[in-house]
Amino acid sequence: MPWSPASWQCKPATQQPSYPCQAEVQRVVGQLSMLPPLVTSWEIESLKSQLAEAAAGRRFLLQGGDCAERFEECESSVIADKLKILLQMSLVLVHGTHKRVIRVGRFAGQYAKPRSADTETRDGQTLPSYRGDLINSISFTEADRTPDPQLMLRGYERAALTLNFIRGLIDGGFADLHHPEYWDLGFVKHSPRAAEYQRIVESIGESLRFMETLAGTHVGEINRVDFYTSHDALHLPYEQAQTRQVPRREGWYNLAAHFPWIGMRTADLDGAHVEYFRGIANPIALKIGPSMTPKWLGGLLDVLDPNDEPGRLTLTHRFGADKIARCLPPLIETVQSSSKTVLWCCDPMHGNTQRTSNGLKTRSFDDILSELEQAFEIHQQAGTYLGGVHFELTGENVTECVGGARGLAEADLSRAYKSQVDPRLNYEQALEMALLITRRVAQMNRGG
Repeated sequence: MPWSPASWQCKPATQQPSYPCQAEVQRVVGQLSMLPPLVTSWEIESLKSQLAEAAAGRRFLLQGGDCAERFEECESSVIADKLKILLQMSLVLVHGTHKRVIRVGRFAGQYAKPRSADTETRDGQTLPSYRGDLINSISFTEADRTPDPQLMLRGYERAALTLNFIRGLIDGGFADLHHPEYWDLGFVKHSPRAAEYQRIVESIGESLRFMETLAGTHVGEINRVDFYTSHDALHLPYEQAQTRQVPRREGWYNLAAHFPWIGMRTADLDGAHVEYFRGIANPIALKIGPSMTPKWLGGLLDVLDPNDEPGRLTLTHRFGADKIARCLPPLIETVQSSSKTVLWCCDPMHGNTQRTSNGLKTRSFDDILSELEQAFEIHQQAGTYLGGVHFELTGENVTECVGGARGLAEADLSRAYKSQVDPRLNYEQALEMALLITRRVAQMNRGG
């Protein structure tokens, strides 16, 4: 079947909302298709080139952000804090891995979430499930839970505001490696690993001054960094509206994000999401979990990357600490047999979700770290390269995941639990995770 941005409509589409008026949906999609793109094709192609280098072992991917963005959190301080933690984590990773880091945020579009059930029942009342601010509202009323096409326009506007602020911060020198101390957040000073982070900052500053002394000039390129956006391209009408052809380039680009991904729940070979993704020129990621089989993965490799284009496909595995040793090796063998070039990335968050005794979702820092360490070891033994990590995290001092250097316990979670969907690493936990990754990489490099 010939591909077009709308050809997905001929395939079974899962995880899509049931709108009361399809004519209104089409009207909003038409409006969105006329608005300026959020990202550009040359940014997308630049990212694809960098991901190709990561697949070859020359770079490392850091991807992170909120499980689901909220419109009400489109605030300067919230956005800046997300940028700060990703910049600080990348600083640690550059120092520890001796590789250039690709920074990709889960923001400016992560407004839709898959759900296990279409409806939710409370006190005898059944309403549509909350599917993210792009679809409906979290308040449990019929008006709020009814999917509203107008929210797609609001999502576009919030994404545009977020991107504009991030670009302004970066272009203004927010990411200047000459002054990494500017990125600090107040409560890092109380972290048990604050001294270790400070030593890294000082080491980078000394290295930079030494390099500039030798060159006899200011290293201007270090004043800014590349930063890219990603989201789960779940809501297909929204993605279709921003899929366009551009002058002097072949093919179609999703200009709503640099790096969209397909979740496990929407990765059916004959489904609408795979049909949509096979036709866009962006680099794409595919989440793979315990239910992914070698045969299924082999089919997805052929459909999503038929030309074996370096940088095209990232495989983000998310099994859980207790399943990765059993599930990952057969899938590595499948990719090796196909001779496809992929970037392997570990998402140690989703497979390690658990519930507390009172029903609250949480994740254990130790489980997250365990899955990551096992991933590095499994790839090393298989002769493949784990070239990236994917975290759900926030720059805020939340208490949603247990463990870490501070030893957050189940009783601490209620103190600052803010997520409406999945639990995130807080600032300290995320920075600690970056430090432990670099230790692991250094150990591997020493052959230990």
